[in-house]
Amino acid sequence: MAGPLDSKAVNGADLAARLVGGDRRALARAVTLVESTRNADQAEAEALLTRLLPNTGRAMRIGVSGAPGVGKSTFIEAFGGHLTGLGKRVAVFAIDPSSRRSGGSILGDKTRMEKLSRDPGAYIRPSPAGTTLGGVARRTRESMLLAEAAGFDVVLVETVGVGQSETAVADMTDLFVLLASPGGGDDLQGIKRGVMELADLLLVTKSDGDLLAAATRAAADYQSALHLMRPRHPGLAPKVLKVSSVSGQGIAEAWSEIAAYHDALTASGALVRLRAEQARRWFWSEVQTMIGEAILEDAALSEDASRLEVAVAAGGSLPAAAARSLLRRFRGA
Repeated sequence: MAGPLDSKAVNGADLAARLVGGDRRALARAVTLVESTRNADQAEAEALLTRLLPNTGRAMRIGVSGAPGVGKSTFIEAFGGHLTGLGKRVAVFAIDPSSRRSGGSILGDKTRMEKLSRDPGAYIRPSPAGTTLGGVARRTRESMLLAEAAGFDVVLVETVGVGQSETAVADMTDLFVLLASPGGGDDLQGIKRGVMELADLLLVTKSDGDLLAAATRAAADYQSALHLMRPRHPGLAPKVLKVSSVSGQGIAEAWSEIAAYHDALTASGALVRLRAEQARRWFWSEVQTMIGEAILEDAALSEDASRLEVAVAAGGSLPAAAARSLLRRFRGA
């Protein structure tokens, strides 16, 4: 094992070597690097990721989402503990809502997964969502690549669970697991059809004690609803299972179902196609973001953008016309 990681002395090659060797401090520093908004750090992060790219792509990527209070963190702790018990290494990227004042995480998922955070086979990284739409931190994809390069077998992404978070996490993972409460028909009405169409597996949480009967009814309702929807992948209809993160009931079955689903995607070639399409969308997302950043970093263009924004807000200009005007100035800059 290499010696202590000196943040001042370690260069990109050393950091990459330590990370691939399983150094958790190297992984933590690399994630901090890719999350940085400093230009110098961004250039260093890109060089590091380019160097590590051949070591990525081997992990199973699982997205976990659901409404606040459904028990995402509790499930992930139980699920992650089951996987480490099987000898697998698990990385968890828990995306927290952000404080408007400080930009920091509000919920602190690492403190809510206290047992898993002490597991030597697990790595938990809470990250504030910041201003990124969709409840997913902008650099979550890069962080996932770093975890893969560090040798983790399963990478879990837990989202805020509001707004567009379900679409965002489904667009960067192999499988999307949706958690639902045992509220039966009333809860079913509260889940949008578009969200359920994203699910590869739906888990009814808190399926124990006094809620077991309600969970059984809810699971039947969800399964019936899913039968009416087109599956994301032909021939792979999503299933509904009941789980109890407290008792552990259903956790092993959930993993078996996820593993079988992932194996089917791999065997059919669908996984390769899925990841290629995700990479293409990631590319265009970065293009759009970088154009916006370039405009704001240019003093003259930023001033034009502010003026046009005021005109749009006042109803004096159409957003599309204002955007086209700004883009013409950008292209001529």
